[in-house]
Amino acid sequence: MATAEASFANARALAENFDLRALTPEFYENPYPTYHALRRFDPIRRMPDGSFFLTRYADCVAVYRDPATFSSDKHAEFLPKFGNSPLYEHHTTSLVFNDPPLHTRVRRLIAGALTQRAVNEMEPAVSALVERLLDMIAQKHHADLIEDFAAAIPVEVIGNLLRVPHDERGPLRGWSLAILSALEPVLTEEAAARGNRAVEEFLDYLRKLIADRRARPGDPNRDVLTRLIQGEHDGERLTEVELLQNCIFILNAGHETTTNLIGNALFTLLEWPNERKRLLANPALMPTAVEEFLRFESSNQFGNRMATRNTIINGVEIPAGAFITLCIGAANRDPEVFADPDRLDIGRSPNRHLAFGFGIHQCAGLNVARMEARIAISRFLARFPNYRLAGKPVRGGRARFRGFLSIPVEVA
Repeated sequence: MATAEASFANARALAENFDLRALTPEFYENPYPTYHALRRFDPIRRMPDGSFFLTRYADCVAVYRDPATFSSDKHAEFLPKFGNSPLYEHHTTSLVFNDPPLHTRVRRLIAGALTQRAVNEMEPAVSALVERLLDMIAQKHHADLIEDFAAAIPVEVIGNLLRVPHDERGPLRGWSLAILSALEPVLTEEAAARGNRAVEEFLDYLRKLIADRRARPGDPNRDVLTRLIQGEHDGERLTEVELLQNCIFILNAGHETTTNLIGNALFTLLEWPNERKRLLANPALMPTAVEEFLRFESSNQFGNRMATRNTIINGVEIPAGAFITLCIGAANRDPEVFADPDRLDIGRSPNRHLAFGFGIHQCAGLNVARMEARIAISRFLARFPNYRLAGKPVRGGRARFRGFLSIPVEVA
């Protein structure tokens, strides 16, 4: 009884003391006990700054379903955070942080180049890339799962979609990390400086790439950059700023989250050896396994909205102008939706996770990410079924984008 009472008291204290702007090292390592505590004791928690933090699946879906009441526009939220800076211009112009009509125009252009047929046509090149990476790992007998594998795959795939020359892709990961790190709940001066510098360098590079593509267009059905430049069939086109900033968004979004998906999956299988054995014995489970990796360790843990009017979420009054954080990581472990949510189950079905968001802002590249993860994880397991840790993994140190900077392993 005393143990149960202590556990109850600890969970209540976690919920009562939670502040998104004052996260603990324990939270960065494992946020799920805090998520469970919040869902139990304060599922629509009002933060000290007046924002709201949602941890229930049903509440998050309700917000996703109503984009008119819950806006994705970030001008009001990001101006105090970024000031009039390159980061502010980027994050308030990109697809994910906008409402229709800009969101609709950009999404339609991108989605048109990411049809299932187009994704299927990418598979041979992705398979060949993965095999080359695995060959290099096999020669060394050890690897960093992030640097040598997970990070190398999406940067090539997205680079191919935008037809970025291979010898010019080196800075992309560094720029991406710097820009996305600025989205953390607390922004340090150093992180802001890195992020602003990365946006400026990225823009300088893209201006040259876009000028070259205007002179030598590609196939708009396969080249996303050409598609964005040429615009829609009715002649409506993106402004130069919209074009540049959404190119940055595509490279960043397709890169970082998929790197985390692959890295998180391979690390999670080390922690759940019976599920690894199960997957090795039945490779046909890979599609459902990928969905479970997305649910169990969501690459993107948070979504954000702003209330456009006074409203109510599950009995809680939300004033107009209030900022809302949708905790995707918590929603994906809600026991009201997922049985035994803290258990990895590679055969879980149904699996209605929110890792790709929901509604009009659902990730446009979700099928590309699924394809990359399916090929990368399956080929890695087939080549190195007995891989094991060779040192201490290093997490990314971020709350929004959950992943690793390094996972050293040995392979047979």
